[in-house]
Amino acid sequence: MKHPGRILFMAVAVASVIVAQAQTNPSKLLGHEAQIDDIIKGMTLEEKINMLHGKNMFSSAGIPRLGIADMEYADGPFGIREEMEPHSWNSAHLTTDSATFFPTGSALAATWSTEWAYAYGRGMSREARLRGKDMILGPAINIQRIPTGGRTYEYLSEDPLLSGMLSIAYTKGAQDDGTAVCLKHYALNNQEDARGTVDVRISDRAMHEIYLRPFEMAVREADAWGVMAAYNKVNGRWCSENESLLTTILRRQWGFPGMVISDWGGVHSTVDAVTAGMNVEMPGNRFFGQALLDSVKAGKVSEDIINQRVREILRVRLTVKPIAKEEANKKLVGNDEEMLTALQVARRSIVLLKNNPIVGKHALKAAKNQPWPLLPINLTEVKSIAVIGENAVTKMALGGVGAGVKTRKEITPLEGLQAVLGGGKKITYAPGYKSFDRDSRNKRQSPQQPADKKLMAEAVKVAKNADLVIFFAGDNREVETEGSDRKSITLPSGQDELAQALAKANPRLITVIIAGGPVDISTVDAVSPALVVSWFNGSMGGLALAEVLNGNITPSGKLPMSWPKRLEDVPAYATGTYPQKADNSQGDIFVGLVNQGQNARTARASFQPVAKYAEELLVGYRWYDCKNVEVAYPFGHGLSYATFQYNNLKVTPTLDGFDVSFTIANNTQFEAEEVAQVYVSRPDSRIERPVKELKGFERVALKRGESKTVTIPLRRADLCHWDETAQTWMLEPGEMTVLVGGSSAQLPLSQTTIIK
Repeated sequence: MKHPGRILFMAVAVASVIVAQAQTNPSKLLGHEAQIDDIIKGMTLEEKINMLHGKNMFSSAGIPRLGIADMEYADGPFGIREEMEPHSWNSAHLTTDSATFFPTGSALAATWSTEWAYAYGRGMSREARLRGKDMILGPAINIQRIPTGGRTYEYLSEDPLLSGMLSIAYTKGAQDDGTAVCLKHYALNNQEDARGTVDVRISDRAMHEIYLRPFEMAVREADAWGVMAAYNKVNGRWCSENESLLTTILRRQWGFPGMVISDWGGVHSTVDAVTAGMNVEMPGNRFFGQALLDSVKAGKVSEDIINQRVREILRVRLTVKPIAKEEANKKLVGNDEEMLTALQVARRSIVLLKNNPIVGKHALKAAKNQPWPLLPINLTEVKSIAVIGENAVTKMALGGVGAGVKTRKEITPLEGLQAVLGGGKKITYAPGYKSFDRDSRNKRQSPQQPADKKLMAEAVKVAKNADLVIFFAGDNREVETEGSDRKSITLPSGQDELAQALAKANPRLITVIIAGGPVDISTVDAVSPALVVSWFNGSMGGLALAEVLNGNITPSGKLPMSWPKRLEDVPAYATGTYPQKADNSQGDIFVGLVNQGQNARTARASFQPVAKYAEELLVGYRWYDCKNVEVAYPFGHGLSYATFQYNNLKVTPTLDGFDVSFTIANNTQFEAEEVAQVYVSRPDSRIERPVKELKGFERVALKRGESKTVTIPLRRADLCHWDETAQTWMLEPGEMTVLVGGSSAQLPLSQTTIIK
């Protein structure tokens, strides 16, 4: 935040410091250069070109004559997609290609756990290897700029540090196990509407500090081996032929030695794309097949460029051990170890937004002398439970457009409750509403349909006769889908009207939101004493939720994005930069590819909307802080059955930055985990800055009555800003206030220190 009266003083008194951010260790990919020299010398030009485009829908060619295997891609990022026919999107109908459905990106991010992000990446790799895959098309790490984004559920967070730290862990987990990652979608693919035509206009500073930062962290600090170029344009150039993104930033500034593949159907040129740094056109060969061969022979592309693109592929191919085709898909996937990882992630992702006591005649009998919240469920007093809502029985592994998982197991919330509570409790289910489905989408209907009066009446009757009501609201995978953004965040299928009717029938109402991103909870929040977010939470999500509701597990998830009160409060909407006016007659680029096959033509649309990122750095909580806009629930928020006391803050300078030490005490009867968060404020900075920014976090496990001293490092690299003139990261000296607590809105500890 800039203070004009202090600018002259600060300009004289403060000198910027350049901070080096080179990789501390050389990339593992660089261990085969002499061998690659020999391979390239022995290749024909035709063999080289053949490596630079898709062979099948999810593979690109090797060099059979030289014993170099094809590259096999696994469509992720939250489970290994079933096998497809070679040149179509039709299932191969195998019986061995099921997989674990891991919690989706927003659920993983809600854990705020690098430990479990590492385990997640490792689990994905173990299953990819059994399926014969070399590269996982994930993690998906674009910033959640809009809550309505069709892939918000795949992405991690609105915050670059949280996204970056989890991306590092996921990448290391997968690659330590032997499978390459493919960071996607590089870059600024923050909306699905018009993603194949939109031109993102953004300042260098906002691009580097917010949108590129997770990619940079995963490349520099985790040695990511693959990157996927996004569909959109950035500052006037397609990502697949954007020399600034693919060469200047990715390869020169960050030192990336690996391979770049296109999003499917995302290449628009031959000479520009291969020269800018694109390695593999997927899935067809329109631009990187005969057209590229002809361009080389005509002298439009030098063979040195082709050799470099081949070298970058071979670095990955020789680092990742190929799986023989006869060995792939022989063993069942989705085994106990990976299911346990999915369960552990799901347990830690569940966010308790609200847990108020019931008072008056509806108070629980055991709580006459003191207020008693609805959660955890009072198993002594609650004998019958009404479970309302189709989301209690809807499976989320498949649906909509894009990535999905043919999973061996998916425990629904109702099944989880029956397994955990089933013995002595009467559980009665009523759908309450009819979910938005594929048939509705095909008929171009809106999810915002009125309540079904018959289903609502049946649900109200069930609710009246129960001791407790658990209402499962939210979206499904047809509402939140690749290829299109939601038009609103209103709960679909008349759920608000149903919630009001349920609360009137029985005030003991717990609402569980099943969704990948924020929804408008104003109505359900007003009528629900307890409110829980459970995401698209994977194969074991229903079991994890039941364990949290009954108190076997204490909730510990934290929101990885702000939940706005109104859509018009979101910065992209408030600045009028989203949605853009667009010609949607050509439909989505990927949907067209699915419908038309591997070699679908991807014409350059005549009308290309512009998305000007006018909010600059002020994405998510940064905007709400700066503009004093009240949100429904803030970034980093998440309650527990335990309460935590923060004390004894100490900020100590180190060679790499600062150590932030403090104590956390759990003085309750619950074993619990808390996510401690560290924010930094620079109110006297000479440059524009947000009110505060996340700069560190740690998940801390505490037993009953336990107190721990926690130390979280603040790295100099994470305290820098991007200097547009110098085109590098700079560290500005001066005062810095360190704030510590359990959410961006609850920061009881603060201390001011000096950056030198």
